[in-house]
Amino acid sequence: MLSHQAILSLGLMAALDLRAVAAPLCVSQQLRMPGDYVLGGLFPIGSAEGANVGNQTQPRGPVCDRSSPLGLLWALAVKMAVEEINRGRSLLPGLRLGYDLYDTCSELVVAMRPSLSFLAEVGSCTVATYCSYVRYQPRVLAVIGPYSSELALVTGKFFGFFLMPQVSYGASTDRLSSREAFPSFFRTVPSDRMQAAAAVELLAAFGWNWVAAVGSDNEYGRQGLGIFSSLAARRGICVAHEGLVPLPRAAGPLPDRVEAILRRVHQSGAQVLLLFASAQAARALFSHSLRALLAPKVWVASEAWLDSGLVTALPGMDRVGTVLGFRLRGVPLPDFPAYVETRLALAADPAFCAALGAEAPGLEEQRCPPCDRITPTDVSGGLRHHQTFAAYAAVYGVAQALHNALGCNASGCPGRAPLRPWQLLPQIYNLSFRARGLALTFDASGNVNLGYDLKLWVWRGRALELRTVGAFRGRLQLNRSQIVWHTQGNRQPVSQCFRQCQEGQVRRVKGFHSCCYDCVDCKAGTYQRSQEDFLCTKCGRNQWSPDRSRRCFPRTPKFLAWGEPEALGLLLLLILLLGLLLAALGLFLRHRHSPLVRASGGLLACLGLACLGLACLSVLLFLGQPSPASCLAQQPLFHLPLTGCLSTLLLQSTTLFAESELPLGWAGWLRGWLGGPRAWLLVLLAVLAEAVLCTCYLVALPPAVVTDWQVLPTQALVHCRVHSWAGLGLMHGANATLAGLCFLGTFLVQGRPGCYNGARGLTFAMVAYFGTWVSFVPLYANVHVANQPAVQAGTFLLCALGIMATFYLPKCYLLLCRPELNTPEFFLGEGPRGASGREEAQEKNE
Repeated sequence: MLSHQAILSLGLMAALDLRAVAAPLCVSQQLRMPGDYVLGGLFPIGSAEGANVGNQTQPRGPVCDRSSPLGLLWALAVKMAVEEINRGRSLLPGLRLGYDLYDTCSELVVAMRPSLSFLAEVGSCTVATYCSYVRYQPRVLAVIGPYSSELALVTGKFFGFFLMPQVSYGASTDRLSSREAFPSFFRTVPSDRMQAAAAVELLAAFGWNWVAAVGSDNEYGRQGLGIFSSLAARRGICVAHEGLVPLPRAAGPLPDRVEAILRRVHQSGAQVLLLFASAQAARALFSHSLRALLAPKVWVASEAWLDSGLVTALPGMDRVGTVLGFRLRGVPLPDFPAYVETRLALAADPAFCAALGAEAPGLEEQRCPPCDRITPTDVSGGLRHHQTFAAYAAVYGVAQALHNALGCNASGCPGRAPLRPWQLLPQIYNLSFRARGLALTFDASGNVNLGYDLKLWVWRGRALELRTVGAFRGRLQLNRSQIVWHTQGNRQPVSQCFRQCQEGQVRRVKGFHSCCYDCVDCKAGTYQRSQEDFLCTKCGRNQWSPDRSRRCFPRTPKFLAWGEPEALGLLLLLILLLGLLLAALGLFLRHRHSPLVRASGGLLACLGLACLGLACLSVLLFLGQPSPASCLAQQPLFHLPLTGCLSTLLLQSTTLFAESELPLGWAGWLRGWLGGPRAWLLVLLAVLAEAVLCTCYLVALPPAVVTDWQVLPTQALVHCRVHSWAGLGLMHGANATLAGLCFLGTFLVQGRPGCYNGARGLTFAMVAYFGTWVSFVPLYANVHVANQPAVQAGTFLLCALGIMATFYLPKCYLLLCRPELNTPEFFLGEGPRGASGREEAQEKNE
């Protein structure tokens, strides 16, 4: 709302319009004032309709036939600031600032004429040519402006060559932040990078990740759009379509190009559209969108057109949807409307204009042609424009730098010697100053970051209100309750190409756009490293992860531990088997002279029991974490004792076969030869032969401790790996040969009537041996590798248990429960019964 004083001022200004119609104003004559130090100024007061330098055949500037009241207000804000500083005693006491302000007509060819005049040597209208400009004294000390980035890019290079300070109040392209390319350029507005960052934060805050982005086809729009796209990609915001709106004066069929952009925006399905464009380009786009009846959308506006009358005055703008945009912050200038009224009133006073005209005109005819045609009504709408403070603050920045350079204090400025622009420039770097009580600082890039207010268009009938719904000062602040959406039920619009991926999910690109994707779960063994990942990252070999994980976990070693159920079962079976073996061994030793034990081999049977017990103890090597020593000893410590046991059984089988199937003479000789020390020697030779095979196996291809990182999902399997199954089969083959010979010898033997059939126990023992190992092969091949040690240890115990149960336990039963059968006649075949039995066998053989 305007103050009461401002309302009265506007009333007086309206009354002055009648005089302005009768005679032109002398506003342009007020844009120049001499002083000890003069500031140049460039302002977009006029504009040339349809200007196109590319079609010119002669070096003549365009005709500025249109006026822009905002440009004049910015020039008057500079004029007001200079007059305030001259009246005050805090900045430049005893000195007088002057100004020389020109219209640029928003055209580079027009802006270059005053720029050249600024660099003209004092007392001259020309720019002298020197080898060194260190002692050169131009007419102005610093330049305020221009407003547009296109002009600033050229004048910035131009003034930069002379190191003349230039402070813009509107040029915001990020290219001007380069100290190397523009060493003397400063501005009292942030760069477009901050505005683009604010827009990205706004989109992210509402979860809009599928947007269209359109810019004007000029420096402002192209660079702003490029910065926005780069920042949006980092935040996971997908730009569905990018386009450039040509300026109305550009060559080519403008309607066709604008309609093509609108068609692609509609086809993308994006409900949010960022428009980083000048006011002229925004007007062209909205003109066609209203005519094409484009569905209402959320428009994120750049500062250039957010509150521009060129856009807001279009009929039907209240139907375009929700418009949100950032506007530069500033400090109100409540006395500025009265100052403008006074200046325009003086411009309508013939006596005042005549006094000004008496001065030397210089370039007055070219200073500001449209200024004298501007009426007070024209400027009334821009008195509160936010850019006014930026132009006002630019003067205070230069004045503060001049204050520092001259060493001014309350009593005056001691260093009143002529100051050249390049001497003033170091004082502006990182300068801190105040304007209307607000502390401002030029940063390392020459920018003043005032921050932005987030504005929302709210229509009250045909009147537009800019409602503040947030702010951006490096971080976005939102007041969501104040936002009114264009949707039914005031629901927040949704514009998404993809859903937000959850933890443990990565993006899978779909369709044409690389940032439009589905969410895919990371499988076990992989994880999501960051939210921007498109592929799951594989865990290290010593790590694991579950499905949809965001990290990997270290693997724990897995082996047949002592406390596991399988190990406990093996230990119980081992204890049971060792108990039976020790009991049988004790029983056999106690009855070692009895016929039963003698028929079973006597002390060789006891040796067989002891070897069987040693073979069982090898199971302990399978428990606990494997080591190189345990891996080497597992197989030999089982097979060597088993060879000893099987060799004793083979001796019994051979004896039984000889007594049953051979003639008495041969049988007696063989029985005598196999008895006594030779039997022990044969057992020793068998064990030594097996030892040689085991040694060859261990030397040639020894088993090794290996850690398998992949076979288990969460653990690292530590086990003994067999390098050669052929070598292992060779060790088994030796024992299998002994068992096979034993089986053949007893399988052919027929029991004698009335005597104990010793061959039957040996046959069943060998059947148990072969049955165990034949079953072991398919079981071991099909069981999980983590369970193979338990299967192998269990097979060892079952093999020993089978021999024990079929050969030794029946004899223990007879010793304990049927002692009456423990006679020479029954077990050794001695006596009449035994003799008749041997005679029958002899007759049968004959």
